[in-house]
Amino acid sequence: MTAASDLPFAPWDPAFVADPYPAYAELRARGRVLRYEPTDQWLVPRHADVAALLRDRRLGRTYQHRFTHEEFGRTPPPPAHEPFHVLNDHGMLDLEPPDHTRIRRLVSKAFTPRTVERLKPYVHELAGRLAGALVEAGGGDLLADVAEPLPVAVIAEMLGIPEADRPLLRPWSAAICGMYELNPSEETAARAVRASVEFSEYLRELIAARREKPGEDLISGLIAAHDEGDRLTEQEMISTAVLLLNAGHEATVNATVNGWWALFRNPDQLAALRADHALVPTAVEELMRYDTPLQLFERWVLDDIEIDGTTIPRGAEIAMLFGSANHDPEVFAAPARLDLARRDNPHISFSAGIHYCIGAPLARIELAASMTALLDRAPALALAAEPERKPNFVIRGLEGLAVTVR
Repeated sequence: MTAASDLPFAPWDPAFVADPYPAYAELRARGRVLRYEPTDQWLVPRHADVAALLRDRRLGRTYQHRFTHEEFGRTPPPPAHEPFHVLNDHGMLDLEPPDHTRIRRLVSKAFTPRTVERLKPYVHELAGRLAGALVEAGGGDLLADVAEPLPVAVIAEMLGIPEADRPLLRPWSAAICGMYELNPSEETAARAVRASVEFSEYLRELIAARREKPGEDLISGLIAAHDEGDRLTEQEMISTAVLLLNAGHEATVNATVNGWWALFRNPDQLAALRADHALVPTAVEELMRYDTPLQLFERWVLDDIEIDGTTIPRGAEIAMLFGSANHDPEVFAAPARLDLARRDNPHISFSAGIHYCIGAPLARIELAASMTALLDRAPALALAAEPERKPNFVIRGLEGLAVTVR
């Protein structure tokens, strides 16, 4: 165990955020668990440990199913933040069994493989339309013109959100997701609270409308889902819809632009992909690994655990470094090299265990569809300007990605 102030972990430093991977290599060399005082967390940088801890039931996304804040040695969140926490804490990502098991089972009744498969033609048609518009314009911002509108439209279509209301979704999502960064500011919290209130009110009205007139959408499916008398409460439906929207597009948006930025920086791999579109499935997995859209995932220690001879006590918080784990040379040959043909690729970008991303199949469809559409319709797609990295560390992305189609 290392506990030092000189750790090469600087999540608020733009230089670190721009390229954290060399620092991750040093962290992995320092040890399996590292104490980081600024966030009061234990950093876990190696793949084997992260993969094991994601499945370890001594850890939890919440502790409130077993302890009060005081019993756990934690300070309750400020009352002013309550709307955010009510929304966040009723979603299955931040719940543990038995509530997590019940909600995920009910959501799975509506979010079925058949539901996802039925969206495939819509995803491919929309991806082609967006790529075509980019070509007609002679280029543009790949983030705003393709990466963002595709998954937002798909999850909105799936949920049954009217097209006229969809521009509301991305700003709400961005404001809420600000709270997942390390040590968010009070200004960030205030934005998240406002978005939580507005988004919840909007969904409450939409749920009421679907109760009166059900459709084929996911909201109607969540209302109808039941099992042995269990049903989702209205708050659970609202929190689930927000989680599916936020998780259903944030990772896909960032994986798309991070991926194309990586391709532009590795022209040999981009050339190989252009020459052989059959590489798309493995390319999607490799780009998710190479520049991971979710860099860090937190868990609470519910019962003492030991890592490499160090006891991590109940009440502590562990920060699993997904980006570091995905570059661990113990698991990935030449991890710093982008290899679109990589077959042995057990990346953990979609997490693992009971909190494995329920939307992973849909994300893969979207990423493959947008990549294929751009390869087909914009075979000479090129970088127009060096992109600016977003200042966020946990959710890793770009401010934009200017491209030309020559």
